[in-house]
Amino acid sequence: MAIGSAIEWTEATWNPTTGCTKISSGCKNCYAATLSKRLKAMGIKKYKNEFEFTQHYDELELPLQWKKSKKIFVNSMSDLFHEKSQMEFIAGCFHTMLKAYWHTYQVLTKRPQKMAKFSELFRNYYGFNVPNHIWMGVSVENRDNVWRIDELRKVQCDIRFISFEPLIGSVGKVNLKGIDWAIIGGESGHNFRPVKEEWILEIIKQCKKQNVKIFFKQWGGIRPKSGGRIIRGRTYNQYPKINIRTREFELPEDNVMMPQIKIKV
Repeated sequence: MAIGSAIEWTEATWNPTTGCTKISSGCKNCYAATLSKRLKAMGIKKYKNEFEFTQHYDELELPLQWKKSKKIFVNSMSDLFHEKSQMEFIAGCFHTMLKAYWHTYQVLTKRPQKMAKFSELFRNYYGFNVPNHIWMGVSVENRDNVWRIDELRKVQCDIRFISFEPLIGSVGKVNLKGIDWAIIGGESGHNFRPVKEEWILEIIKQCKKQNVKIFFKQWGGIRPKSGGRIIRGRTYNQYPKINIRTREFELPEDNVMMPQIKIKV
């Protein structure tokens, strides 16, 4: 886990898995793939497999060591719902999130079908939806991937969000029913694909109309902060409105959710 993340919409990162597989156009210039190669070259043990998907059992309970409440981006260097991710391991991560309930977790995927299936198993085991301190989200980089929003609505959780980043094309008209938050951002890096203002405004307009909170992260460029964060004279720093309730849960004594589950998704 890292403190003081450079990602504007979070405060820390926790990577119980590393590595991924590129599955859509937004993955083309993946920052995590580039960074993983660099970290391996630096001799950091965790990245010995570079960008090959890897589960790190020794990091499953890291958030419990943080006593001060933080927003935590889960897997900035991977996708927890990757095809090779085991349901038992995902369950272990979520069990930790329930135990370390004083944090807010932001879980983002490009594989919402597996996320939805897991949320069903979660509800069957615990008897409640994924609670409101665990936000479940999908990436939508252009019109081709708007279908992920429909899949996200199937996830049994209290808070849902969309990351329109890197925004590399118009998303067109989108149904945001059941969505609480939208992150919008252009691509960064030496091979960045420029974002157009009309693509951003198109999303902002629909979010306002459908009562979705907006966080405009960046215009992008060579570096993430190259273009700044202001659009039409305004900065958007909104977050979902959460109904405060107790975050302490009665959990099974086995410390591992749904042991022995073998499921193919």
